[in-house]
Amino acid sequence: MVARAGKSGGGTRKGARGPARAGRTRTAEKPKRSASQTRDKIIQAAIAEFASKGLDGARVDEVAARSGVNKTLLYQYVGNKDDLFTAALEAAYLSIRERQKEFLAERMEPEAGVRKLVHLLLSIWVEHQEYGKLLASENFHGGKHVRRSKLIGEMYGQIVATLTDLLERGAAQGVFRKGIDPVDLYISISSLSAYYVAHQHTLNAIFHIDVLGPKRLRQREEHIVEMVLRFVRV
Repeated sequence: MVARAGKSGGGTRKGARGPARAGRTRTAEKPKRSASQTRDKIIQAAIAEFASKGLDGARVDEVAARSGVNKTLLYQYVGNKDDLFTAALEAAYLSIRERQKEFLAERMEPEAGVRKLVHLLLSIWVEHQEYGKLLASENFHGGKHVRRSKLIGEMYGQIVATLTDLLERGAAQGVFRKGIDPVDLYISISSLSAYYVAHQHTLNAIFHIDVLGPKRLRQREEHIVEMVLRFVRV
């Protein structure tokens, strides 16, 4: 009886060590998840604050209040105000890169690729208007945060490489002119979309139109596509 009880007790102790280790693993993982979630909350709050007030007008105190994180912890997770703005820019670019994946991965026919790029860029400017506001503030400050971010440069390198391939294949097929600069073309397409969205309120007031209405957006997209295709075609 005693022997059986001892075995049973030993079994219990052995069994207890397994859950204890699992408990320690879960405990170790929890702070990591919590730290990541806290940083994400801070950055999302920073995007909202910088987009509404610009780099100069935004306050770290307000970012802390928006995120529900005290300033000491905020500085620990992200850094100073410039670091916070860089992190906000990179997070905005990352969300946009998710939208670009299909265009980057799919080897489309040249004209279909141009249409896809126009649709993609117009959609990005419409659906991520905070991105345009962050860029406006960044341009005012000389682009210094973008210059020091490797992440943003890599993202644009990928899309320019894909557009270069598209133009070269179009030229080889005899449907596109040779010698079109992919960077110039990207800037032109993006500008035709960005100006339209950034100035939506004054355009609405001047021309009495609904700039972001579905019908008007489709019309704008087709207008850009026609302009760009007329430029790139032989």
